[in-house]
Amino acid sequence: MRDELLAKFFEQYHQYPTATYFAPGRVNLIGEHIDYNGGLVMPCAITAGTWLLLAPNSDHVIRFKSLNFEEELNSPIQKSYTKTNNEWFNYPLGVFNELQQTDWLSTGLDLLYFGNIPIGSGLSSSASIEILTAYALNDFFELGTEKLELVKLSKRVENDFIGLNSGIMDQFAIAFGEANKALVLNCDTLKYKVVDCNLGDYMLAIINTNKSRKLEESKYNERFEECGIALKALQQEIKIDNLCELSAEKFALHSHLITNETILKRATHVVKENDRVHLAAKALNNSELEDFGRLMYASHQSLKELYEVSGKELDAVVDFCSTYEHVIGARMTGAGFGGCAIALLKKGYEEDFAKKLTDYYVDEVGYPAAIYIHEIGDGVKRI
Repeated sequence: MRDELLAKFFEQYHQYPTATYFAPGRVNLIGEHIDYNGGLVMPCAITAGTWLLLAPNSDHVIRFKSLNFEEELNSPIQKSYTKTNNEWFNYPLGVFNELQQTDWLSTGLDLLYFGNIPIGSGLSSSASIEILTAYALNDFFELGTEKLELVKLSKRVENDFIGLNSGIMDQFAIAFGEANKALVLNCDTLKYKVVDCNLGDYMLAIINTNKSRKLEESKYNERFEECGIALKALQQEIKIDNLCELSAEKFALHSHLITNETILKRATHVVKENDRVHLAAKALNNSELEDFGRLMYASHQSLKELYEVSGKELDAVVDFCSTYEHVIGARMTGAGFGGCAIALLKKGYEEDFAKKLTDYYVDEVGYPAAIYIHEIGDGVKRI
């Protein structure tokens, strides 16, 4: 693949790249919609991701091109940049906007991106581009910024430049992921533990519903606001900064403060999902995969009924998995509203699973899903 990308870069820019970088996508094994509530999450990096090839130019222009999109941007070097509609290049442009606060860039750059993460699938293609760009520029120009600061910078791009009120999980997992490991990340303190992800006789299947969604246009920001309303209600009696500071027991003592039924459902999911991550980490660490699988199903049910971010496509996948004897756990992953589900599938049944799931899904939804088998891989790096 690298040779092909080198040739594409030369075709686009009539020079060869000086450096090549890779950033993975991610899946979240459990702990959904609680990263922006100060909760625990359990993501891992996957071997699919985004590549960036770059070389300086003498034209004092930054050129953004991608092999995945027709849209491209040629922008002069300047102090700040502004988001343009919803084109893909806004993600790396936002990174340049953050870094240019210190006027670090004095030479033009030719940039070529390529990704094999399905766009809009919930596998964090946008965060992959953000971290990839920040890491590459920091490395190439020897800016000396710590990786955690690049994560925070990329989150600011997502929140302030793009306009999506997401948490820090995606950027963190893409930056700090390790092969065959899951991260148990506290999204409030940013402290994390690395957990062996020994799946034994099972593997991680990723099922793309092929229902794409733009999170800025979805109800993602609405859920963020609803959690803020719940927090404010609880703060009438208890001193907390995030919903996930509460155990399920303590939440039950104060939940009467939330008088709106919908807001109560949202908060209930958040608190109980955070508890599930604690239990899931213990189960995975002890190789108790069936217990882990049951927690996955419980997580999906909560996301469907309490947080209402699933949908018929994701539910169809999980419903099938719950009846397929060689799957021990499944759930939606990512923000929902479409995108992907994951399943713990017994090794050796990949073809049978794909065929039977496809038949079921087409009957239920009307078009096929896509099934991928990805390994748990490393975080961002220079190639």
